[in-house]
Amino acid sequence: MGLAGATSAASEAAPATPPALATLLEVLKDDAARAALIAELEATLATPAEAGAPATAPVETISVGRRIALITQGVGEDIAGSIENLWNGLQSGQSVFSGLRGDELGILLKALQDLLVVIVITVASFLLLRRLAMRYYNSVARKAKGAGILRTIGLFIGSNLTDVMVVIIAWMLGYAVTIFAFGEFGTIDILQSMYLNAFLIVEMTKVAIRAVLSPVASRLRLVPVSDVGARAVTRYLSFVVSVLGYGQLLIVPIVNQRASFAAGNGVSALISVLVLIYLVYIVLRRRRDVAAWLASGTEMRDAVSGDDAEVVERATGQGGLLVRLLHSVAAVWHWLALTYLGVMFAIVMTQPADRTFAAITGSAKILGAVILATLVSGWLARAVGRGIALPKDISAKLPLLENRINRFVPRAFGFLRLALLICVLLFSFDVMGLLDMRGWLDSQVGQSFTGKVFSVGAILIVAFGIWLAMTSFVDYKLNPEYGSIPTAREKTLLTLLRNATTIALVVFTMMFTLSEIGLDIGPLLASAGVLGLAIGFGAQKMVQDIITGIFIQFENAINVGDVITVSGITGAVERLSVRSVSLRDAHGVFHIIPFSSVDMVSNFMKEFSFHVCDMGIAYRESVEEAKAAMFDAFETLMQDLEMKREILAPLEWFGIQSFGDNAVVLRVRIKTVPGKQWAVGRAYNGILKEVFDARGIEIPFPQQTIWFGEAKDGSTQPIRLAGKGETA
Repeated sequence: MGLAGATSAASEAAPATPPALATLLEVLKDDAARAALIAELEATLATPAEAGAPATAPVETISVGRRIALITQGVGEDIAGSIENLWNGLQSGQSVFSGLRGDELGILLKALQDLLVVIVITVASFLLLRRLAMRYYNSVARKAKGAGILRTIGLFIGSNLTDVMVVIIAWMLGYAVTIFAFGEFGTIDILQSMYLNAFLIVEMTKVAIRAVLSPVASRLRLVPVSDVGARAVTRYLSFVVSVLGYGQLLIVPIVNQRASFAAGNGVSALISVLVLIYLVYIVLRRRRDVAAWLASGTEMRDAVSGDDAEVVERATGQGGLLVRLLHSVAAVWHWLALTYLGVMFAIVMTQPADRTFAAITGSAKILGAVILATLVSGWLARAVGRGIALPKDISAKLPLLENRINRFVPRAFGFLRLALLICVLLFSFDVMGLLDMRGWLDSQVGQSFTGKVFSVGAILIVAFGIWLAMTSFVDYKLNPEYGSIPTAREKTLLTLLRNATTIALVVFTMMFTLSEIGLDIGPLLASAGVLGLAIGFGAQKMVQDIITGIFIQFENAINVGDVITVSGITGAVERLSVRSVSLRDAHGVFHIIPFSSVDMVSNFMKEFSFHVCDMGIAYRESVEEAKAAMFDAFETLMQDLEMKREILAPLEWFGIQSFGDNAVVLRVRIKTVPGKQWAVGRAYNGILKEVFDARGIEIPFPQQTIWFGEAKDGSTQPIRLAGKGETA
């Protein structure tokens, strides 16, 4: 066999026909032909490289615009293909009902005759048991009003277990009658078994609906709707469940068995279309009621009473993102519902029965997710409204803790409600096939993303816990009712500690969060250092403020509550930071003084204070008598227990301080508790005035002498003094 034959055999191997395989097998068995084939293949591969041609085709570089165009082109083609398939399916929709022969109604009536006795017994026993249980349901509704949380849970479980037992007992009676009263003893017909199973499934589904909506007891209702709304929705859903349940679980199998599968598919489609028409009618009839409920939440407030109504009103009136979203959905909800029903109609008309059943199952999953999300969201709304109530002993020790937690809880719960909404949307998209959420979560990207989300959440929770513990510790140390009364120094340092720790915690939390997300914080730290250096040069005054403030704190020169004089201003310190001190003077004026402008601090409240009293007496008065009067006044002051607690030492006598123009000035000094020198001084001055008046000791005051002048001979002008009852 020649080389050409070998090449031909190799080229004909692709069709994989039996002659080609036989030829290729002969070539491989022949050593010479196999060697020639290998040599020719190697030469073929080596020829482009020797000629200078590239060994592989050049990779085409696609621009971003072209990629977007290709993506949109593919999406557009997919949408156009889906619309074309849908239109073709709708045009051939009559094939769904082509299996109907017209005798299906007679078949169903004949089957119902066979089931009539079982249906009557089952339904009659169920209705009788329900009527007997209504007394219990009404009693539960009355007991639930004003009941506590544990009692409410017990009533909820008891009422729903009773509802389940009513269905099971009716179902068991139907089975017992069928087994022991019809046909052979101990046997049951397949038709009767299908009906009883359908009855159990349908009625248990209704039990679940009543458990969520609780049309009788509003306090046991899981969904925030009014009594009228709960009864209406229960009635609508019960009808849909009954038609679909008995239709798909009983009527369709009967038609499949006694007519044909094509007729069964037609009956199934007909039942689905009737249900869709009924739902369209309900949507159009109740569109305004549902829109008003979504927009204002009035039915949510009507669903509860008393304090709970105020709770829900506060929770729904916060104007959050979720509330605004509900307001937006309220205007178009019926169009969304009608669009969904239209899609379901297209699926029923164009898809086989298994696809239709999958669509109905997916809708049930989405509905269950929405109901579950509504329950959780309602619980979060109630929790936000009520707030977190701490025990009285903890509130007494940490008076600001409860308020601090309740400021955080609404924001956290609002974020959780938003996250819940996003999860429901993603789950719905996954069920509808728009997104493969399971596959994405199983992928490396999905696992990495979810891991980062949980890690960031854990970091934020831990940071908040540390901040809450730190601020609670500061509050406890500053609480004068527990432990020792904090000094002014402790108040100042603890306040600065809280502020500094909060800033440091925010910075570290941001760094850990960015690092967990995947950002390299090394360049950020370097940039922050350069930025800090630039700010230091550009804001030298601020840097001077901070440095001076730090040294002032180290030297314990100023504390909150001190009365000081800085920059010529005297006042009480109300706030102290590392950059400035804030004073309020005696006139109520608030001053903020940066530390860079402080060259001297005069503190009136360090360790102790003095009241210095300079008292002037007339030159004719005895100094010893005035001294005794001043000591006696001090003894009288010490009899006041309130003043006595503020005085630290006996009265100090300094003697004659100075000789004034009109008085001899005597000085004494009283040592007091810091900050009490002004009150003690005012009280002492008042007593001293009374003692001087009682003893006739003159306190000089400015006097004016009138001189009329006189002539050289000593004469002057006469003065006429008016007597009593006369005028000058």
